[in-house]
Amino acid sequence: MRITRRNMEAGRPLRMLTRLREMFCLAAGDMPRPACRPMSWVASPGISLCGIVVLLALQTSPACAQLTGHGGPVRAIATSRDGNSLLSGSFDTAAIRWSLKTESADQVLRFHSDAVNAVAFLKDGRMATAGADARIGIWTPGRPQPDRIFEGHRGPIVALAESPDGTRLASASWDHTVRVWSLADGTAQVLEGHAQNVNGVAFAPNGRSLISVGYDRELRIWPMSGGTPKLVVLPAPLNAVTVAPDGDVITGGADGKVRFLTPEGEQTGEVEAGVTPIIALAISPDATLIAAAAIRGVVAVIDRKTRSIARTLADAGSPVWSVAFLIDNATLLTGGGDGKIRRWNVRTGEPIGASLQAAPRDPLAAFAGDHGAEVFRACIACHTLSDKEPQRAGPTLAGLYGRRIATLPGYRFSDALKGMDIVWTPETVSRLFEVGPNAYTPGTKMPEQRIGSAEDRRALTDFLARATLQ
Repeated sequence: MRITRRNMEAGRPLRMLTRLREMFCLAAGDMPRPACRPMSWVASPGISLCGIVVLLALQTSPACAQLTGHGGPVRAIATSRDGNSLLSGSFDTAAIRWSLKTESADQVLRFHSDAVNAVAFLKDGRMATAGADARIGIWTPGRPQPDRIFEGHRGPIVALAESPDGTRLASASWDHTVRVWSLADGTAQVLEGHAQNVNGVAFAPNGRSLISVGYDRELRIWPMSGGTPKLVVLPAPLNAVTVAPDGDVITGGADGKVRFLTPEGEQTGEVEAGVTPIIALAISPDATLIAAAAIRGVVAVIDRKTRSIARTLADAGSPVWSVAFLIDNATLLTGGGDGKIRRWNVRTGEPIGASLQAAPRDPLAAFAGDHGAEVFRACIACHTLSDKEPQRAGPTLAGLYGRRIATLPGYRFSDALKGMDIVWTPETVSRLFEVGPNAYTPGTKMPEQRIGSAEDRRALTDFLARATLQ
């Protein structure tokens, strides 16, 4: 986390003398366990004393039922089988194991060199984390480093699924493959066939097949005994998948629709959950409800039996990147673009616990009514307009025009980008969104997205010219 002048001038009480000892224990891995305290002070990798001071400056009054420790969007969350623990992964490269009883962080897992996109509690009590660095870490709670590291993917890993018998772990990657790892020895079976990014993966309840979904609009049902997978092509790119205990398959698409299929891949219905892409799905433990999170911060709670929206949860102003149910079937957790994990009552649609922290400032408030700013709003989860703001998942866009690609100091770019001869101008930015990042900048970590309207692209590039001047 960067130190910003805005944070240092906020004028909030630091309370340093009473908290510094806790901070140093935290950075060393000895986690304090307050009874009910927002954890906005969780240290990020390599944090300095000054960074601790800034984190303390952001601390305000207690806010039960909100877990606030990540320095970037919460990309993945998973709950333990006993309902006592939560595991979260973030764009800030860290994973955190939380106690849901005390609402405190029990362990910060620092291993990945890039965003942690997927997390899972395993049947044997261990944990799995996977990230944009194409690595999987298998952890024993309390140990500072992974017991085992799985490597082999050539692109970001974005989803994990454990087999019902607990012997295998499946991973979905943007290298267009699925891998099925033996948790005993780390050997992997590679499943190839997707033409684009694989975004989701889930085992059938009997473990005999594996379902994967991708940006190529394909849902594939892979027989684990080998052989040709069943291929289903759906109308939109697919971002997430989950499977009910009876084998029914549920997938979420870029068109905002949730689709239901039989275990054999026959489509049985769909629900329009929103107008923006669905990026995360969760099924309640009793399999009666589906939570579908959209990029604009709206979560649709779908009654699985009636195939209708029971209620909608709105986390205004913050994209929701991840969702998970608690074992009571009535509580939903959401991971936000603001780094917070929230609890919701799915029966009423209301948040659980009131936040006493100040609402985050809208970084685009000064550009109200600017069409280019509205086009850019989809980008603010990953990019800042000023280098005075804390870094997010992507590099800051401050001083963008005239800068050669992959040369911004302090940001870890992929090797593929470092070799490209692109200088950012209104024309090159427009081309990026005309053809898409995968085509224009192969090897990028940027999610695939296009802006089809030339007018919208021009509004965006004009806005960036005004907003990113240093």
